[in-house]
Amino acid sequence: MLLFFGFVMAGVVLQRLVELLIAMRNAHYIRSKGGYEVGASHYKYIVLLHFLFFLSLLFEVVGKGSAMVLPSWWAIPFSLFLIAQGLRYWCIRSLGKRWNTRIFILPGEAPIKRGPYRFIRHPNYLVVSLELLLLPLTFSAVATALAFSLLNAWLLLRIRIPMEEASIYDGHRES
Repeated sequence: MLLFFGFVMAGVVLQRLVELLIAMRNAHYIRSKGGYEVGASHYKYIVLLHFLFFLSLLFEVVGKGSAMVLPSWWAIPFSLFLIAQGLRYWCIRSLGKRWNTRIFILPGEAPIKRGPYRFIRHPNYLVVSLELLLLPLTFSAVATALAFSLLNAWLLLRIRIPMEEASIYDGHRES
Protein backbone atom coordinates (compact mmCIF):
# COMPACT_ATOMS: atom_id res chain seq x y z
CA MET A 1 0.00 0.00 0.00
CA LEU A 2 2.74 2.48 0.90
CA LEU A 3 4.52 1.50 -2.30
CA PHE A 4 1.43 2.41 -4.34
CA PHE A 5 1.12 5.69 -2.44
CA GLY A 6 4.79 6.50 -3.07
CA PHE A 7 4.45 5.69 -6.75
CA VAL A 8 1.37 7.89 -7.14
CA MET A 9 2.92 10.76 -5.17
CA ALA A 10 6.14 10.61 -7.21
CA GLY A 11 4.10 10.66 -10.42
CA VAL A 12 2.02 13.65 -9.33
CA VAL A 13 5.05 15.62 -8.11
CA LEU A 14 6.88 14.89 -11.38
CA GLN A 15 3.77 15.98 -13.29
CA ARG A 16 3.69 19.28 -11.37
CA LEU A 17 7.38 19.94 -12.04
CA VAL A 18 6.90 19.37 -15.78
CA GLU A 19 3.88 21.69 -15.70
CA LEU A 20 5.95 24.40 -14.02
CA LEU A 21 8.50 24.12 -16.83
CA ILE A 22 5.72 24.44 -19.40
CA ALA A 23 4.33 27.44 -17.51
CA MET A 24 7.75 29.14 -17.46
CA ARG A 25 8.21 28.57 -21.19
CA ASN A 26 4.70 29.89 -21.89
CA ALA A 27 5.27 32.93 -19.64
CA HIS A 28 8.36 33.80 -21.64
CA TYR A 29 6.39 33.50 -24.88
CA ILE A 30 3.49 35.64 -23.60
CA ARG A 31 5.84 38.34 -22.31
CA SER A 32 7.66 38.35 -25.66
CA LYS A 33 4.31 39.14 -27.31
CA GLY A 34 3.64 42.07 -24.96
CA GLY A 35 1.67 40.12 -22.35
CA TYR A 36 1.78 40.83 -18.66
CA GLU A 37 1.00 39.05 -15.40
CA VAL A 38 -1.79 40.00 -13.00
CA GLY A 39 -2.31 38.67 -9.49
CA ALA A 40 1.35 38.03 -8.80
CA SER A 41 0.81 39.09 -5.20
CA HIS A 42 -1.48 36.12 -4.44
CA TYR A 43 0.42 33.48 -6.44
CA LYS A 44 2.67 32.69 -3.46
CA TYR A 45 -0.44 31.61 -1.53
CA ILE A 46 -1.41 29.22 -4.30
CA VAL A 47 2.08 27.72 -4.25
CA LEU A 48 1.96 27.48 -0.45
CA LEU A 49 -1.46 25.80 -0.54
CA HIS A 50 -0.21 23.12 -2.93
CA PHE A 51 3.04 22.58 -1.04
CA LEU A 52 1.15 22.18 2.25
CA PHE A 53 -1.36 19.90 0.53
CA PHE A 54 1.40 17.46 -0.42
CA LEU A 55 2.92 17.64 3.07
CA SER A 56 -0.46 17.10 4.72
CA LEU A 57 -1.25 14.18 2.45
CA LEU A 58 2.14 12.64 3.12
CA PHE A 59 1.85 13.02 6.89
CA GLU A 60 -1.75 11.84 7.06
CA VAL A 61 -1.11 8.74 4.94
CA VAL A 62 2.33 7.78 6.27
CA GLY A 63 1.20 8.62 9.82
CA LYS A 64 -1.18 5.68 9.62
CA GLY A 65 1.88 3.48 9.10
CA SER A 66 1.41 -0.25 8.93
CA ALA A 67 -2.27 0.12 9.81
CA MET A 68 -2.84 1.84 6.49
CA VAL A 69 -4.92 -0.15 4.06
CA LEU A 70 -6.52 1.10 0.90
CA PRO A 71 -10.25 1.50 1.42
CA SER A 72 -12.36 -1.00 -0.50
CA TRP A 73 -13.67 1.87 -2.62
CA TRP A 74 -10.25 3.41 -3.42
CA ALA A 75 -10.62 2.76 -7.16
CA ILE A 76 -13.58 5.16 -7.45
CA PRO A 77 -11.79 8.36 -6.36
CA PHE A 78 -8.58 7.23 -8.05
CA SER A 79 -10.37 6.63 -11.36
CA LEU A 80 -12.04 10.02 -11.11
CA PHE A 81 -8.63 11.54 -10.31
CA LEU A 82 -7.21 9.97 -13.49
CA ILE A 83 -10.14 11.30 -15.52
CA ALA A 84 -9.41 14.75 -14.07
CA GLN A 85 -5.84 14.39 -15.37
CA GLY A 86 -7.27 13.89 -18.85
CA LEU A 87 -9.27 17.09 -18.41
CA ARG A 88 -6.09 18.85 -17.20
CA TYR A 89 -4.24 17.95 -20.40
CA TRP A 90 -7.23 18.91 -22.52
CA CYS A 91 -7.05 22.34 -20.83
CA ILE A 92 -3.31 22.63 -21.44
CA ARG A 93 -3.67 21.56 -25.07
CA SER A 94 -6.63 23.88 -25.66
CA LEU A 95 -4.82 26.93 -24.29
CA GLY A 96 -1.53 26.05 -25.97
CA LYS A 97 1.12 28.69 -25.33
CA ARG A 98 -1.39 30.69 -23.28
CA TRP A 99 -1.73 28.00 -20.56
CA ASN A 100 -0.06 28.92 -17.29
CA THR A 101 -0.23 28.44 -13.54
CA ARG A 102 -0.22 32.23 -13.26
CA ILE A 103 -2.62 34.76 -14.75
CA PHE A 104 -1.23 36.31 -17.92
CA ILE A 105 -3.01 38.78 -20.14
CA LEU A 106 -2.13 39.05 -23.81
CA PRO A 107 -3.50 42.42 -24.97
CA GLY A 108 -5.75 42.22 -28.00
CA GLU A 109 -6.34 38.50 -27.63
CA ALA A 110 -9.80 37.22 -26.76
CA PRO A 111 -10.22 34.48 -24.14
CA ILE A 112 -9.90 30.96 -25.55
CA LYS A 113 -13.27 29.35 -26.29
CA ARG A 114 -12.19 25.91 -27.57
CA GLY A 115 -11.80 22.56 -25.86
CA PRO A 116 -13.34 22.43 -22.38
CA TYR A 117 -13.49 26.24 -22.39
CA ARG A 118 -16.50 25.94 -24.73
CA PHE A 119 -18.46 24.46 -21.84
CA ILE A 120 -17.12 26.11 -18.67
CA ARG A 121 -15.01 29.19 -18.06
CA HIS A 122 -12.43 27.76 -15.68
CA PRO A 123 -12.06 24.00 -16.29
CA ASN A 124 -8.49 23.93 -14.99
CA TYR A 125 -9.71 25.20 -11.61
CA LEU A 126 -12.28 22.40 -11.63
CA VAL A 127 -9.43 19.93 -12.19
CA VAL A 128 -7.44 21.32 -9.27
CA SER A 129 -10.50 21.20 -7.02
CA LEU A 130 -11.16 17.59 -7.98
CA GLU A 131 -7.54 16.61 -7.37
CA LEU A 132 -7.44 18.14 -3.91
CA LEU A 133 -10.52 16.11 -3.01
CA LEU A 134 -9.99 12.83 -4.87
CA LEU A 135 -6.29 12.11 -4.38
CA PRO A 136 -6.52 12.17 -0.57
CA LEU A 137 -9.76 10.18 -0.60
CA THR A 138 -8.00 7.46 -2.59
CA PHE A 139 -5.79 6.91 0.46
CA SER A 140 -8.41 7.61 3.19
CA ALA A 141 -6.85 10.98 4.01
CA VAL A 142 -10.19 12.59 4.76
CA ALA A 143 -8.81 15.48 6.84
CA THR A 144 -6.50 16.55 4.01
CA ALA A 145 -9.30 16.21 1.45
CA LEU A 146 -11.69 18.38 3.44
CA ALA A 147 -9.23 21.01 4.68
CA PHE A 148 -7.55 21.66 1.34
CA SER A 149 -10.76 21.48 -0.66
CA LEU A 150 -12.19 24.23 1.55
CA LEU A 151 -9.00 26.34 1.46
CA ASN A 152 -8.77 25.99 -2.30
CA ALA A 153 -12.44 26.91 -2.77
CA TRP A 154 -11.93 30.03 -0.67
CA LEU A 155 -8.78 31.02 -2.58
CA LEU A 156 -10.38 30.41 -5.97
CA LEU A 157 -13.76 31.98 -5.27
CA ARG A 158 -12.63 34.98 -3.22
CA ILE A 159 -9.34 35.87 -4.92
CA ARG A 160 -8.20 34.00 -8.02
CA ILE A 161 -11.31 33.77 -10.21
CA PRO A 162 -12.52 37.33 -9.49
CA MET A 163 -9.03 38.66 -10.30
CA GLU A 164 -8.87 36.65 -13.52
CA GLU A 165 -12.37 37.66 -14.57
CA ALA A 166 -11.69 41.34 -13.90
CA SER A 167 -8.39 41.17 -15.76
CA ILE A 168 -9.65 39.35 -18.81
CA TYR A 169 -13.11 40.79 -19.21
CA ASP A 170 -12.89 44.26 -17.65
CA GLY A 171 -9.37 45.28 -18.63
CA HIS A 172 -8.26 45.41 -14.98
CA ARG A 173 -4.48 45.53 -14.64
CA GLU A 174 -2.48 44.68 -11.50
CA SER A 175 1.26 43.96 -11.35
